[in-house]
Amino acid sequence: MLEQNLVTVGQISAVFGVKGWLKVHSYTDPIENLLSYKRIWLEKNGQLQTVNIDAAKRHGEGLIVHIESVDDRDQAKEYTRWQIKIDVEQMPDLEDGEYYWHQLQGLAVYLQDQYGEPSVLLGQIDYLLETGANDVLVIKSKNNAAGNDDQEILIPYLPGDVVKSIDIDAGTMVVDWQVDE
Repeated sequence: MLEQNLVTVGQISAVFGVKGWLKVHSYTDPIENLLSYKRIWLEKNGQLQTVNIDAAKRHGEGLIVHIESVDDRDQAKEYTRWQIKIDVEQMPDLEDGEYYWHQLQGLAVYLQDQYGEPSVLLGQIDYLLETGANDVLVIKSKNNAAGNDDQEILIPYLPGDVVKSIDIDAGTMVVDWQVDE
């Protein structure tokens, strides 16, 4: 049950130094937000464990953290490539119209018809990409408007422009997008 309440906020990418520090790739914005969570879960290959971060800091463009009781490079190396997760309840509330990525994943995406209503199912949001200019929705198609099955469709996440509506409770998103046929 706990696993359903966890959301991925980063990944441990490599060891740093010889005293058990780890480099972290943060998915939070700004990246320092990841440092505000002292109790985190780590997950790899279905294995889940809770750890305490006893020290963390910005290092160059990224972050480094120290896990309590991990005091050498060999111990730290065991944690590389583990996903960093937190309980979703720890995340700050957002303003109306703002969403966390995990809330968008799994939504059914519909093309908007000429009247602004959902018409044809395009697919389901598999994940999002951060590109710098704007985030991109990666849609897994299933017998969609383009007749494609199991293909990825990339759509810029531009609320108001491309993304016309989002209904988290209904599990839907409506987009104004031209599908390549």
